[in-house]
Amino acid sequence: MASDTPTMRPLLAPAEIEAKAEEVGETKASLPALRLLVLAIFAGAFIAFGGSFMLLVRSDASLGFAASQLLGGLVFTLGLFLVLVAGAELFTGNCLMVAGALSRRYAWTSVLRNWVIVYMGNAIGAVCIAVMFWAAGIFASNHGAVGEIALSVALTKAGLAPGVAFVRGILCNILVCLAVWMGFAGQSVCDKLAAAVLPVVAFVVLGFEHSIANLFFLPLGLLAQYAGVAGAGALTVAGVGLNLLFVTAGNIVGGALVGAAYWFAYKRQR
Repeated sequence: MASDTPTMRPLLAPAEIEAKAEEVGETKASLPALRLLVLAIFAGAFIAFGGSFMLLVRSDASLGFAASQLLGGLVFTLGLFLVLVAGAELFTGNCLMVAGALSRRYAWTSVLRNWVIVYMGNAIGAVCIAVMFWAAGIFASNHGAVGEIALSVALTKAGLAPGVAFVRGILCNILVCLAVWMGFAGQSVCDKLAAAVLPVVAFVVLGFEHSIANLFFLPLGLLAQYAGVAGAGALTVAGVGLNLLFVTAGNIVGGALVGAAYWFAYKRQR
């Protein structure tokens, strides 16, 4: 007797992923501004939760460099996993909307509108979590080591040369967008988790730069400095702004490269 249970295909083929990415992009392009903003605030908060988790792990001085980087990257995956499964609008992932725009499924102005609103919402969510992190007294955790690592991470990021920040931004969003792209192939929560883990761990371990994560780490560093945490240098608002400018530009280039390359490979030839 034949089973009435529908067969679920475990993964989409690469060409089907490209079509799915365009379909998702079309939905994103038509979202009302307020809904887009709310979902973007969620995404900024989700990434900040992952960043908070990472800082707590890295504050353990007993871990060696490799273990600290690897475990920090692993727990940071929480942020993208929440975005993919709970549903939210993340600026870096939305750089894949380039694919649908190249196919003329929606206008470039719709892409820019989405990016501007989502970036603003991500910033609101990330900064709000940074403020709550400070207000909750988490800087004092592990005998103050959490506050010290928060400031150290921010100082390292703000101290990057603009060109270095730009290239690290490109490399970061290539990996993030590949994680999102592979997530489109999955049909289950486990599929999406599997897609997210290795690319995210890789960009964290390699020290690449994610603009939305930096919208959490850099304001958090300023708050740590304000709270009197000692650091090897002074974190400035100008340094924060410069990092965000070049990292954001790099993220756009990296994400657009992924979307455009797959569009060229699978859609342009049709």
